[in-house]
Amino acid sequence: MIEHFFNCPHCWQEISMLLDPAYSQTYVEDCEVCCNPIELEVGFEEGELIMFEVRSIEQ
Repeated sequence: MIEHFFNCPHCWQEISMLLDPAYSQTYVEDCEVCCNPIELEVGFEEGELIMFEVRSIEQ
């Protein structure tokens, strides 16, 4: 697992997430600070993080 830090697009607080380098994925998770939903797109290549995008999901 790889720990990655980023800012929530809703509250701008820094949060961290554990990422599994075994596969790339896109999923929705709630911010641990403000509880608003965020979409995360994660890309790995040969176990290296090559892409990480965070988008707000408007409610």
